[in-house]
Amino acid sequence: WVSPIFRNKWIHNWRGQPSASYHGYWITDFTDVDPHFGTKADFKRLVDAAHARGMKVYLDIVVNHTADVIRYRECPHAPCAYRSEAEYPYDRKGGVDGPPINQGFLGDDAAHQTDANFARLVSPDYAYTPYIPAGEAHIKKPDWLNDVRLYHNRGDMADADQQETKTHGDFGGLDDVMTENPRVVRGFIAVYERWIADFGVDGFRIDTERHVDPAFWRAFCPAILKFARAHGKPNFYIFGEVADPDPAMLARHTRVDKLPAVLDFAFQAAALDAIGGKTGTTRLARLFDADPDYVGGAAGAMQMATFIGNHDMGRFPDLLRARSPNMSRDELLKRTVLADALLLFSRGAPIIYYGQEQGLYGGGGDNEARQTMFPSQVAAYQAETPLGATRPGAPGYNEQAPIYRAIAEMTTLRNAHPGLRRGVQVVALTRHKPGLYVFTRTDPKDGQYLIALNTSTEPQVAYAPVDIGRTGWTSLHGACAPRSAAPGSLRVEVPALGYIVCRAAS
Repeated sequence: WVSPIFRNKWIHNWRGQPSASYHGYWITDFTDVDPHFGTKADFKRLVDAAHARGMKVYLDIVVNHTADVIRYRECPHAPCAYRSEAEYPYDRKGGVDGPPINQGFLGDDAAHQTDANFARLVSPDYAYTPYIPAGEAHIKKPDWLNDVRLYHNRGDMADADQQETKTHGDFGGLDDVMTENPRVVRGFIAVYERWIADFGVDGFRIDTERHVDPAFWRAFCPAILKFARAHGKPNFYIFGEVADPDPAMLARHTRVDKLPAVLDFAFQAAALDAIGGKTGTTRLARLFDADPDYVGGAAGAMQMATFIGNHDMGRFPDLLRARSPNMSRDELLKRTVLADALLLFSRGAPIIYYGQEQGLYGGGGDNEARQTMFPSQVAAYQAETPLGATRPGAPGYNEQAPIYRAIAEMTTLRNAHPGLRRGVQVVALTRHKPGLYVFTRTDPKDGQYLIALNTSTEPQVAYAPVDIGRTGWTSLHGACAPRSAAPGSLRVEVPALGYIVCRAAS
């Protein structure tokens, strides 16, 4: 999964502060590669080289907004406050008491998202008076993106509203696209189909998915999946970013928006709480108890994109350190490996953020979690000593790093045992305080596996329920009891901050 590679507006001034476009979502040209990355030919070589190695490449995409180009006459040099449809309806200029405009426009709800209706939305001056500065009239590509009538033009979204669904404000001052308009729907489908046809990408991660009109996704996703299948990609993977730790909110976007999968922020939050020792392991059980809420139930939850740290919130070790500043580096290392075990053996499609395997931890927040793995010119990165390392500096691609070795062992087990990837997951044992978390993965062809994690700093012993028909057990990691203590019961003994993986012989 690569950063947004599209051409960006490199510097953006928002609320009086300049910032570099390090997220890659300040796009001016959706059809070309930003020179910071190289050229289209370079990207094609990258995708082809990945495919030659059995790897797939996912693009990070955005449709909610573009780079900040549009200005408002009322506040050309400062952010404009958000103006809602109720106070500033589409059919009045400058508020409910203003003169009529856009007569005959019936609104932007799903029932009225037709070309004929949006043809009546002639004036964009309902909330503010938008304009494009001199010299930037055709800065965006495709050219239809330069039409100000295809944006909401309602001012800046408040910070608190950035966690809400379907807002019409500018996200971080970026131009908010009117995704209700069928012209926009067709336009973005065509844009992203080209990246499949021309470069052979294998999936999309969708930024700010929750801020886009749900009807847009109900048209976009089926069209993209159909196009991908026609181009030899029957398993094209689409997952959206819904930055919310509530599984009910995540499930909503699989049911209402019909998204195939979303980033599992609920998993990340529960992992941080439980593996970090803040809560008992029942926290994880409650997370997975919500799996029936997703479209397809537990089978749908299997497609959730799970992670423990990323480019938006920071790296897992630093998130742990922020909660427990006095935690030793050795404990940080062990808890990070334990979180990786939860990530790689639980249900879902696990994501490992680059450098996670090298023990990078950054200084907190989204902009500090982007270290290079080659020598950096940033003093803070030069001074960082990765977990498991003995001296500061970039780790490069150290295949002997302790977290690298741990993840390599886990992924080897996943590859060798299909049940650890796609077996039905059942929570077997939890604790109301830090301690054991035990679950099973069962596949009709591959048998049953038991995974036990210990979030306590003391060894733990218990009897965990397993299928009654399972008898002999073998160890895949750690020490496993060779046989059931009684029908349906297996004794588990897990070292402090450790884990075991066991497989039933029959």
